[in-house]
Amino acid sequence: METRYLFGPVPSRRLGVSLGVDLVPFKTCSLDCVYCECGKTTHLTISRKEYVPVNEVLKELDEYLRKDPQLDYITFSGSGEPTLYSEIGQVINYIKDNFPRYKVAVLTNGTLLSCSEVSDRLKRADMVIPSLDAASENTFKKINRPHSSIKCSDVISGIARFRHQYQGDIRLEVFIVPGLNDTEVELRQLREAIQEIRPGCIQLNSLDRPGTENWVKPADSLEMRKIAAYLGDAEIVGHFKPRQKIAAFSKDKEQSILLTLKRRPCTAEDLEHILNLHMAEIQKYLQALLESGQIENEQLGRGVFFKIKK
Repeated sequence: METRYLFGPVPSRRLGVSLGVDLVPFKTCSLDCVYCECGKTTHLTISRKEYVPVNEVLKELDEYLRKDPQLDYITFSGSGEPTLYSEIGQVINYIKDNFPRYKVAVLTNGTLLSCSEVSDRLKRADMVIPSLDAASENTFKKINRPHSSIKCSDVISGIARFRHQYQGDIRLEVFIVPGLNDTEVELRQLREAIQEIRPGCIQLNSLDRPGTENWVKPADSLEMRKIAAYLGDAEIVGHFKPRQKIAAFSKDKEQSILLTLKRRPCTAEDLEHILNLHMAEIQKYLQALLESGQIENEQLGRGVFFKIKK
């Protein structure tokens, strides 16, 4: 089945077998995070609208889900901020009304949760995972490079307000960027914000494949464990089940990527065009191949290139 707005299922360390739903154009987001694996935001906006025809999205979902696929979650994510899509509530409601056996997760940067219209649209999702990487305005701007109208204090209060209204499972993702949000002062402010939000759990993350800016480096594993304990027994994302052990991991797709890289090094964008796979799916398999040591990456003039490891 040819799809434009669905991708996967992809093997997710956090959500198991996940069917992705991508509702906004590539790199349309309210933030321009320095660590984003999809690259620099090209459309920095807070404008919510029907970026793609909702009826076409519902048609794709209907055709796919009527085949009764084995999924752990249907996940609203992709290469931009899903809450920018004005009809996200209609899509979630369609899934819950017509295919109630499937759980719905929304991965969001949390910047629009202060808007009552957005929070209302997400109320039937089973899980919402907002992110919060800093609790100080200065560090928030350095890491997340937000749209000019977005303030860190508003993001925190918005997530906290949503937490009190929302009946589903809410998890908070924190991405550690060494040298910026791992100092004693920054971590104390983050912990205070987390105590205000009171998420169901905290998921701690750090760089595991090239981000937007090549100066961003992964955090040391020992330091990550210390930060996880300090923030409140956070789960470290890198400790989740390896993708190769997840049933949705496609050896055919993995082999297609490896065969392509054996011919010549490629960027993620090159692989997307050559193999006709969604960028989010390409990134999942590249991460697994990096973790297994089969490939390596190198920053060159045109971007980050992936190649077979010698």
